[in-house]
Amino acid sequence: MNAASVSAQLPGDAQVGEVTIRRARVSDAPAISGVRIDSWRATYRGVFPDAYLDGMKGDQSVQLWQRVLGASSDAACTYVAVVEDEVVGFASGMTLAESRFGCDAELTGMYLLPHIQRRGVGRKLLAHVAASLINAGATGLLTWVVSKNQGARDFFGALGAEELIEQSFQWDDDTEVAETAYGWRKLKG
Repeated sequence: MNAASVSAQLPGDAQVGEVTIRRARVSDAPAISGVRIDSWRATYRGVFPDAYLDGMKGDQSVQLWQRVLGASSDAACTYVAVVEDEVVGFASGMTLAESRFGCDAELTGMYLLPHIQRRGVGRKLLAHVAASLINAGATGLLTWVVSKNQGARDFFGALGAEELIEQSFQWDDDTEVAETAYGWRKLKG
C-alpha cells in the first residue's frame, strides 16, 4: 500500500471532524508519544501501578519514535489518524524474522485517544498496517493485548482474530500482568 491518505467522517460526533489516515512522519513522534501516554493512562488505570502511569514522560518515547520513524524499511510501518492537524491515534507493525504461532508479522502497537475510540478509526488504522505488511510479504498477523483490556480483546475478536495463547510476565515493580496473543493466520491480499 502506498502512503495515500484515506478519509472518513466519524459517526455521531460533529465536533470531532474528518479523520485522515496517513503514513507517519518523523515529525509525528511527539504526537505519537502523547497519544500512547494518554491512552495508557485511560486504559490501564488499575492494571498497572498509578505511580507508573502518572509518571510516564514523553521524552524517551519521542526519541524512540524518531528513530523508528526515521528508519527506512518495507518490513515496518506506522500510520497515524489525524483530525484537523492533530494526531489522535496510531498503529504500527512489522514483519517477523521468525514466525510465531503461524504468523510472520506483528501489530506492535495501536493506540487511540479515548474520545476517538469505538468510531471505526482503529479498524482503518489496522487495515492500513495489514495492507502494508501484506505488500511486504506477510501472510499472518499477530498482536499482544493486556488480558484485562477487554475493549481491545473485543475489538480484535470482532475482526476475526483468533485467541492464540495467554501468558504472564513481570512488570517493573514485580506486578504480574497477563497478556493474550491474537492472530490472523491467513491475511487476505
